[in-house]
Amino acid sequence: MNAPRARSVTAALAALAALAGCAGGAARPRSELSAVRRTGAQRSWAQTVAGATPPALDPRNVYAADGAGMLSARVRADPALVYVPNSGSNTVDVISQRTFKVVAHFAAGALPQHVTPSWDLRTLYVTNDAGNSLTPIDPRTARPGRSIPVLDHGRWAIVVAEAHRELDFRDAHTMALHDALATPECAGVDHMDYTADGRYALVSCEFAGRMIVVDLGAERVIKTIELAPGAMPQDVKLSPDGRVFYVADMANNGVWVIDAHAMRVVEMVLTGAGAHGLYPSRDARVLYVSNRGEGSISVLSFASRHAIAKWWLPGGGSPDMGGVSADGKVLWLSGRYNAEVYAISTATGRLLRRIPVGSGPHGLCVWPQPGRYSIGHTGILR
Repeated sequence: MNAPRARSVTAALAALAALAGCAGGAARPRSELSAVRRTGAQRSWAQTVAGATPPALDPRNVYAADGAGMLSARVRADPALVYVPNSGSNTVDVISQRTFKVVAHFAAGALPQHVTPSWDLRTLYVTNDAGNSLTPIDPRTARPGRSIPVLDHGRWAIVVAEAHRELDFRDAHTMALHDALATPECAGVDHMDYTADGRYALVSCEFAGRMIVVDLGAERVIKTIELAPGAMPQDVKLSPDGRVFYVADMANNGVWVIDAHAMRVVEMVLTGAGAHGLYPSRDARVLYVSNRGEGSISVLSFASRHAIAKWWLPGGGSPDMGGVSADGKVLWLSGRYNAEVYAISTATGRLLRRIPVGSGPHGLCVWPQPGRYSIGHTGILR
């Protein structure tokens, strides 16, 4: 990024809607619904505009627009691919979801960490940490463009300047700096997700053992949530009913449950060594947790908030970050320390394929995905 000082462009690149004076602050709206609910889709399309968070399709399920096959008109014709940023190779591998083979390969900037969809679903961005840049990808052709400032259509974009403990609010069109929110209390500012109404963000502080709550309208930190000594919070996901957040903790080998209204810790659910990534199923009944340190995936029930299954990768591995296929049948995860990608059946937990890729694969993006708009990361859609 062309900035006065180098910045680490990390996982959460998210456009915010209506930061000033609107009850819907956080999401990057998009087009949409699916042919499954044509009438609802038309209503949603009219309400999904830049600068405003559209109302939930179902107040009991923030992921109601993310069901199996509910692809918006904007992405329905996009090829079914998996984009894998290889942090150690400074490249991106592109995998066919149909054949499980690498079908394209291209150079990215220095230390590509994640591939993040824009709020309007028309661009994927490779976040190049050490290169301080974003590489745009056209998901219709799978072809990369030149590293340029983000061209987005939300009101603001949040760039996580991890090395400087900042959240930079930037103009989503020009990337001009609007405000730099200093977060000195949040070493390793990293992953985030948003409350159902889009007013607040819960942000993980990987190297400080805590979370911070950001008021998006006021653009300020309003609360700090201490976890445990030595905690290393990672991915963050809101429950379907919007009542609690789940926060993976790599050091405590499990997932914290945090009340989304009181913003306090409810409990810790043990899952496995090195809990890292969190991915809801298409029916919003379970949460897949990648346990990077032991080569397993835990399946948590949203209803009980506890683990109901554990899937082990034959021969081990380092499942890290990824997403679920549009039909909900395959969980795709990068093998961070094994230079491979895993395709896992969500019906049985069986490893379908182990696909060799470049060095240090990290925040891969499964595309296309159901949903009306993206709020960042490797594909948090609502």
